Amino acid sequence: DTRLGRKVAIKVLPEEYASDPERLARFEQEARAAAALNHPHIAVVHDIGTEGDTHFMVQEYLEGQSLRERLDKWALPLDKALDLATEVGEALIAAHKAGIIHRDLKPANIKVRDDGTVKVLDFGLAKALVGDAASDPSESPTLTTAATASGVLMGTAAYMSPEQARGKPVDKRADVWAFGAVVYEMLAGQRAFVGDTVSDTLAAVLRGDVNLD
Repeated sequence: DTRLGRKVAIKVLPEEYASDPERLARFEQEARAAAALNHPHIAVVHDIGTEGDTHFMVQEYLEGQSLRERLDKWALPLDKALDLATEVGEALIAAHKAGIIHRDLKPANIKVRDDGTVKVLDFGLAKALVGDAASDPSESPTLTTAATASGVLMGTAAYMSPEQARGKPVDKRADVWAFGAVVYEMLAGQRAFVGDTVSDTLAAVLRGDVNLD
């Protein structure tokens, strides 16, 4: 940020969403709501803007690793897992009180700063991007295009609530479900729901077939 002399993170709205006026309006509305959140465990949204045909959101820049990066190496000790879970839970409570549902909570959207503090990213962003279709797995912003090549698609499916997997309307309880799946993974060192394909993973979620290996 050259005006204020600070480092920031910039998230660019995918072209397929930016070309839809209704979805763009939802994105801007939700970004404003997320920017109004003031909580120590929620990443701060500084601004939204446009440069040419590119629409973007400006967030605080966070040093550290994502929880995904940490869990790829090892499970967490019980005391550390409980500390992180408490901070994530506090962020969820604050957002839900403000009427914002994450809908895409997963380790990749949880940042652990170098000092150990948790910051949850992208509150409201998933909901804003897909609007009324947010509960459809095929419409999730991390279930489309190039995301499949990086394995993000499988990861998102593993944290979806049964309502999301069935394409039904969801509320804050979807975040509670995802939170439980994240806590399970922190303690067990493996995902709660797994499958060889996205369909298999969603089927495990629908059956409540928890990975106990």
